[in-house]
Amino acid sequence: MSNNIEGKVVVITGASSGLGEATARMLSAQGARVVLGARRQDRIQTLARDLGGDDKALAVTTEVTDRAQVKRLVDAAVQTYGRIDVMINNAGVMPQAPLERLKVDEWDRMIDVNIKGVLYGIAAALPYMQRQKSGHVINVSSVAGHKVGPGFAVYAATKHAVRALSEGLRQEVKPYNIRTTIISPGAVATELPDSTSEPDIAERVRKVYETAIPADSFARTVVFAMSQPDDVDINEILFRPTRQEY
Repeated sequence: MSNNIEGKVVVITGASSGLGEATARMLSAQGARVVLGARRQDRIQTLARDLGGDDKALAVTTEVTDRAQVKRLVDAAVQTYGRIDVMINNAGVMPQAPLERLKVDEWDRMIDVNIKGVLYGIAAALPYMQRQKSGHVINVSSVAGHKVGPGFAVYAATKHAVRALSEGLRQEVKPYNIRTTIISPGAVATELPDSTSEPDIAERVRKVYETAIPADSFARTVVFAMSQPDDVDINEILFRPTRQEY
């Protein structure tokens, strides 16, 4: 019985660590070809070699806030493997601070990575998927895309935006047989909490992440969504550590 993953070409942003790396490893193990996009060239090149080299994995240095670089990533996937079956818009940042501290540069960075980066991924992949009349776009939101709390209003706003644009995409791509999935993780062990620059807020985040579960928990949700029959569209998954209250 087919797992609906073997042989698929999957592009992953934010693939150098955390959710992206775990997903690349799990999908590769199930027979997918993975195209790895991230800023840290050395990390994704090492990962590509670990996964079997050019026939199974391709590393393309990518800054998701640069539309041309995201397009180059997706174009490289198609040029190398002939198609793109799945686009996983995973890259994200999560610096947290109360609005009154006016961390405007961090606000701009979150908007650029968490919203524009997702939009650039859609813009790069969608034309190919429309021509193929098939494809799957997986966008990463967060529990913060469902709930807002003090200290992460801007982050939550960006993740609410990911859910809104994903739902709009879902409705628009029906004529092309394209599937869409939003995945909203809770506390998962990644480098994401390290981006908080305010020491007191960083300590609070660290305490929340004491309940964090391994990154492969996210990878399993990707596998679940992808492995459904083509006429089944898993539109949204929200998951948390069992012990997480928020």
